[in-house]
Amino acid sequence: MNISFLDNWRRKHGAAPGASALSSDDPAARETDQSGIAELLSECQLLRSQAAVSGVELDDSESSLQALDQLVPRWRDDPEVLPWLGNDAGLYLGTVIVRTVPGAHWVIASDDQPVVELDSGREIDVVEMGHTWAETGTPELAHLYAEVSED
Repeated sequence: MNISFLDNWRRKHGAAPGASALSSDDPAARETDQSGIAELLSECQLLRSQAAVSGVELDDSESSLQALDQLVPRWRDDPEVLPWLGNDAGLYLGTVIVRTVPGAHWVIASDDQPVVELDSGREIDVVEMGHTWAETGTPELAHLYAEVSED
């Protein structure tokens, strides 16, 4: 699934596919850029609205991932909603990782998809994980988070 706003961001800021989304050598500029990217990717409005209807508040914590894992997956009945919700679930998982795992940050992979890169250099395709979770319910988001946070 293409995320067109990333293309617009890349044109404006000059980040090349496969490169870190933060190309500046200035640490202050890099922190500002990373903050803007994190904010943009954390919106996940469809997922947040589905969760709110079920009484789940998404506060960017590991416990909110556990709560999402417990939702009744009504979205699986709607083939139009499923891919969008999977995308949001992946971006939300990435948001929780970036905000809670030291050194984790967003980068744009060579396929123009946002991925989370850990301090170890490992890239996590959270969008793909979100699609799998939305379609099948496994692996659970909280389990994926636990696995990544141990890396």
